[in-house]
This record gives sequence, C-alpha cells and structure tokens, in this order.
Amino acid sequence: MECAHFATGRCRSCSLLPVPRVDQVADKSAHVRTLLDPLGSPEWLEPFTGPEAGFRNKAKMVAGGTVESPTLGILTPGGAGVDLRDCPLYTPRMHAALGVLAHFVTLARLVPYDLATRRGELKHVLVTEAPSGALMVRFVLRSTEPVLRIRKHLTTLLSQLREAGSPVEVVSVNLQPEHKAVLEGPDEVVLHGETLTMQVNEVGLHLRPQSFFQTNTAVAAGLYRAARAWVGELAGDAESVWDLYCGVGGFALHLATPGRRITGVEVSAEAVVSARTTATELGLDSLDFVTADATTWALAQDEAPDLVVVNPPRRGIGDDLAGWLERSETPYVLYSSCNAQSLTRDLAAMGSLRPVRAQLLDMFPQTGHYEVLVLLAR
Repeated sequence: MECAHFATGRCRSCSLLPVPRVDQVADKSAHVRTLLDPLGSPEWLEPFTGPEAGFRNKAKMVAGGTVESPTLGILTPGGAGVDLRDCPLYTPRMHAALGVLAHFVTLARLVPYDLATRRGELKHVLVTEAPSGALMVRFVLRSTEPVLRIRKHLTTLLSQLREAGSPVEVVSVNLQPEHKAVLEGPDEVVLHGETLTMQVNEVGLHLRPQSFFQTNTAVAAGLYRAARAWVGELAGDAESVWDLYCGVGGFALHLATPGRRITGVEVSAEAVVSARTTATELGLDSLDFVTADATTWALAQDEAPDLVVVNPPRRGIGDDLAGWLERSETPYVLYSSCNAQSLTRDLAAMGSLRPVRAQLLDMFPQTGHYEVLVLLAR
C-alpha cells in the first residue's frame, strides 16, 4: 500500500507499512502461536486476510484547523491538524464523503476544538460506511450550541453526500464536554434516521450510534463464517449457546439455526435494540438478547450452556468470568480476541478448557494488531 502521509512523516499510524504484507501476516502468526501453542497445541487454520487498503469501514477523524480551513484526521504533538481525508485505508467513496463533511464544517460554522486554548466546539467527525456505500455520520461536540446550525444545513449535507455516492442513513451529535482524551461522551442526539444496515454475509446487521462494530467488514464476515462452520461441526453438542459481549449480534445471528437456543448479552442497550431488530427481520424467534454486564449475568445463571461465545474488549474476560467458565460444566468455549496477551491470561485461568482449533484473522493490516478465533474444548 502506498501512502504519501507515511512517506512524508505526517502520519505513522500504519507502523508496519514498510513491511511486505506476507511478512506482516507471518510475523503475527508466529507471535500468536508462541503464546497459544504451550496451552494446547491447537490445529491452526491458514490465516484469513482481506484487502490491504480501502478496508476500514469507520473513519475516526479529529477536527483541527479553522472554520474556513478545517482538517479532518489527526493532530500533531503540538496540536496542529493533519488532514487525512485521502487516507488509503478508506474507500474512494469515503474520501469523497470526508471532503463533503469538511465543506460542511465551514458551512455550519463548526469551530474545531483547540486543545491549547480549550475553545471551539467540534472535536471529532465519526463516519461509518456500510458495504452498500450508505453512511452513519456523527459529530462529536463540546456542547449543544452548534446543533441548531447543523439542523439548519442538514438537508444540504444529505443532498451533497448522496450526490457524492454516499446516501446517509444516520446523522447524530455526540456530546463530549470534558477536556480529556476520550473519543465520545454518553449522550447522543439523533438528527436523521435510526440505524445503518451493515450487510455481513447474508445478515443485515443494524448499527446505531455508539454501537461497536468491527472496523474491517470483509474480515468480520470471514470471522463469522468461521465461527458458524466450527460450531456447525459440534452439531447436537451446541444446542444451547450464550453469546457474551454480543454487540449488535454478529456471532449470535450467524450461529442461529433451527433447534439452537441462543442468548446474547451486551451492556449497551443501543446494541441490544439493534440485535433484536435484526433477529425480528430474519424471523429468528430462538434468539434472546439481554442488556447486562456479561460477567454479572453469567455468574447469576443456574445452568451453563453447551457453548459460550466470548468477544470481549482488549482487556479480555477477566478473572471472574474465566473462573466461572473453569468451574462450569460448559464443554465448549469459542473465544474471539483482539489482544492475544489478555487471551493468554484468560486461557491460563481456565486450564481444563484446552484450545483445539485456532485461526488468525488479519483484521488490522499495516499494524501489529490482529484478531484470533480459538475453539476451546473441555
């Protein structure tokens, strides 16, 4: 992948860009095998890779510069804006959309937030692109002061993005009033639409503002297909399933099959609403989604299922849930991890569940990060 921003030193986020892709994947494979093989020597499937460029479905752009000349990208250590609207990690449609959004900053007089003076309103512009080209656009603001101006010019924004090839399904404002390195706040004001439909395999996942979704749609599709195939081989041994940290229901909805009872658990109420919406559309009445902390919910249950799927944040599932899984009678665990270090700690805490199959998925090309899917059997 060629990137002028990396070549000139303006952005070094893709730290492995000088390394050939084949070597990146080989190094990641060696790293994860070093961690997991001592715990059970699982069968390793070939790594799953997607495109090396144009794969990111979400742009998290820091607003910089001025109202008349805004930048959308990152900030230098000194606080100056670095414009990355043409970052090769995004599709050409996203590039065009980001250009329209930069123009909208000027049109709606959205003053970029200045870290040094703590003045200004617009902190981030967050854009998610569905495979169809449709968008979710979120403006992260310090206060509600600019909301009326955004509403005033919203029709123009929707029209210009549609003309650029990106119809908009959701526009919202997120409020993050605090001066600290936090991407977004808890409060959301939806100005247009409701959900963005992310078509993944044959499942149209509904994504609301503040809902988590994998940043690489092609690799996420491969992840869910692998999970479905592996669990399918368990047949009658996986009639009852928990999907913990289920998000918008990616795993649960892909694992749904006649006779299999699945409960998804997710702390985000917005994500649970999205998952229920998709299940209803697909006519899947054997799925139930619960808004709760995954660990608290699991520890309160009287019986363990045949299979527990976990897809936790980078910190892993932690000692309490790992300890419960170790003590339970659950025969299988399917663990999807974006942090092999925390995964290794968790697996060490449930030693009677041994990794029997694993696959690396190159979810984050040009970086040292990756996803790994592991099937554990007691």
